[in-house]
Amino acid sequence: MRETVERELKLVPGEGFRLSALGRELPTRTFVSTYHDTADLRLTRHRITFRHRLEDGVGLWQLKLPHGAARLELEEQGPPGRPPAALLDLLTAYLRGAELVRVARLRTRRQRVRVGGAEIVEDSVAVLDGQRITARFRELEVELLDGGEEALARIESAVRTAGAETGTFTPKLYRALGLEYPAEREGVPRGASPLEALRVALVEQYDRLLAHDPGTRLGSDPEDLHQMRVATRRARAFLRAARPLLDRGWANALRAELGWLGSELGPARDLDVLLEHIRADIEAIGREADTARALVDALQLEHDAARRAAVEALGAQRYFALLDRLEAAEPVGDPDATATLARLWWDEFKRTRRTFRRLGRSSSDEELHAARIQVKRARYAAELAEPELGGPGRRFVSAAKALQDVLGEHQDACVAEQRIRAWAEGRPEVKQAAVELLERERTRRREARKEWPGAWASLDRRASKARP
Repeated sequence: MRETVERELKLVPGEGFRLSALGRELPTRTFVSTYHDTADLRLTRHRITFRHRLEDGVGLWQLKLPHGAARLELEEQGPPGRPPAALLDLLTAYLRGAELVRVARLRTRRQRVRVGGAEIVEDSVAVLDGQRITARFRELEVELLDGGEEALARIESAVRTAGAETGTFTPKLYRALGLEYPAEREGVPRGASPLEALRVALVEQYDRLLAHDPGTRLGSDPEDLHQMRVATRRARAFLRAARPLLDRGWANALRAELGWLGSELGPARDLDVLLEHIRADIEAIGREADTARALVDALQLEHDAARRAAVEALGAQRYFALLDRLEAAEPVGDPDATATLARLWWDEFKRTRRTFRRLGRSSSDEELHAARIQVKRARYAAELAEPELGGPGRRFVSAAKALQDVLGEHQDACVAEQRIRAWAEGRPEVKQAAVELLERERTRRREARKEWPGAWASLDRRASKARP
């Protein structure tokens, strides 16, 4: 399977536009693309393109997924009637058993030039119904092959000078079907009730779970698993923060399922973090690095098993049922509840303040870990209450993240130290490597212990300014 990150810009060719004036011409291509989706366009609604392209007798399946500001493009050769299993597996969470059907067929004549680190193409597209052409349109694409956003901006300027006009990022399928490219969901509307704010927040986490599900299955970028786990934790934390407003049975049942998913994703994500950290430490210890790489090998085997278990959970009916519940999230409220989200955040923060007032410079590792969990709860409660807290609430969230990072660094060092000690136990041949690695972990812990009181003081000040 070929995997690339596609960064492109779409423009409209103006009256006097001449592609050949921009650079070295490449051979013209002609191909027919057949697009597949469910009858209710589930993939299209989530900005996903799945198509079969036929060019010069060669069939190629292409899957395009949102990837931040870019798109992840996956390709695998195959006949038109049989989508590759590897690509279909990545769409499992979106399809959830729904059948794929053909939704559009386009013929494209593509003229191309190469300019610097980009390929500029002018596409003449015919929308087909059998052999009949039902619509035509033209578009320009600038696909960045090498370089960053500055390079893309320079090339865009040159294309505009040659007569291109501003266009919107609308993939061909959306133009063929007469659809707008889906925008990001809007946030909580002004004046929304607490239950409406919670509903919007849960749907947002549902979107994030879906968006990172294919990447988690694919496994090429650990950030996808991380973001999936964060979405799970955040949704669960929102339910916890709002529990005085909710029917307890409804909220507890949904929190239990989110907790299950988090526990399935957690081991692999924790090992991602540990491996990244241990690898960096090993590269820094010099002569003992080769000896210490045996620790990475052992952790990698454990990680691979944990990742397989996580992906297996993403194929369970229990997971699909959870997605269904989040997609249709309609919080069931307690009719007698009257609290505001801002008030609930402040109550959570008061618990956080009591926790930190019991801490000192000699507090145990376990106490600092518990304090970090409490900060996280207060942060998520503030995120949920942001429509009521406004700017002061956003500044509180920023300070909470900073304190979480410091205490997270401390906890990661504690975990790493435990794993290094377990690896070295009874193995005198790795003793020196372990000593050097352990010293680095102790240094991390000492630095975090110096930093957290200042980060806490900053958070406490921000909380006082955000107090409802």
